[in-house]
Amino acid sequence: MTTIPLMGEGRVTPRQDVRFCRSPDGVTIAYAVHGSGPPLLIDSCWLSHLQYDWESPVWRHYLTELGKVATVYRFDERGYGLSDRNVTDFSLESRIADLEAVVEHAGLERFAVLAMAQGGPVTIEYAVRHAGRATRLVFYGTYAGAYSVDSDEERLRDETLNNLIRIGWEQPTPEFRRVFTYQMIPGASEEQMGWLDELQRRAVTAETCVRARMERAKADVSHSMSRIHVPTLVVHSFGDRMNDFQNARHLATGIPHARLVGLESDNHIVLEDEPAWPVFLREVIDFLAADAVSAPAERDPRQLLSARELEVLELAARGHDNAAIAEALVLSVRTVERHLQNSYDKLGLHGKSARAGAVSRLVGA
Repeated sequence: MTTIPLMGEGRVTPRQDVRFCRSPDGVTIAYAVHGSGPPLLIDSCWLSHLQYDWESPVWRHYLTELGKVATVYRFDERGYGLSDRNVTDFSLESRIADLEAVVEHAGLERFAVLAMAQGGPVTIEYAVRHAGRATRLVFYGTYAGAYSVDSDEERLRDETLNNLIRIGWEQPTPEFRRVFTYQMIPGASEEQMGWLDELQRRAVTAETCVRARMERAKADVSHSMSRIHVPTLVVHSFGDRMNDFQNARHLATGIPHARLVGLESDNHIVLEDEPAWPVFLREVIDFLAADAVSAPAERDPRQLLSARELEVLELAARGHDNAAIAEALVLSVRTVERHLQNSYDKLGLHGKSARAGAVSRLVGA
């Protein structure tokens, strides 16, 4: 775990803890935790960089405001940001496995999910396969099935965009990347556009971007939408040029009892200074509020655990294994295991994720 104090344009932002876990195929996934309140997992969007996003005039307001009402967990997808870059498998199954790995490592039991951009299919499949884990779902600017490329014109457009990535993504000047920036935030200032131009180059290589984009184009989980039975909110800009508003209509129609909120914006990423932003924030916060009411209050582990149990858990939080803890405290390994199990029981944690969950609770207390 790496604790990073964050700074951005003269503003001091909340501390985030950057952590790393491994997906079943060995790929390392970076995720970060900040804020306080009921857990909210953000299923990552097309472009992200856990550290660079905090400096962003495009994303910072999301992170700051959501962190006021929730403990936010967000991660860089495989191949992006602080996660492993040298990756070739970007299939839907591998991305679902990455989400599962983050949930397990973070020790999350019940949590809300905010699926953004290309995160829709991953979240839908996760929610169906792990019924009972997600308390509620928010789909923002996303879809159940990726865009189709059925006509000759659509195929030509798609290949042209891929060639733009291959040719200009890693160039020092942003002319080619600006095509994608304009799709995402056509109503942005030059400062905001310039930041998103740079994020593209920093977040991912051209080769990875094309490979990931081609795999995402295959993702379609429309057949699973009817099997979602948790409260669901769909939020989408009417003029979204990255993911058409029709995708939101498709989600809201296919997911039982989903509610759709259209935003008066042309931006895929609603910006802080436009009228649609307070609408988005109010709708999402009001929707998540039920989790704060229904969730049992988490007591500080230091109020629940004995002095010895806290000593053991604090060493576990520093990355010590049971043998190293036993040596440091002059205990047997069996005694260390007993103290840890007692801690898990007192904190209401079970299964393989209990150790990570207990450490997370201690660090966040």
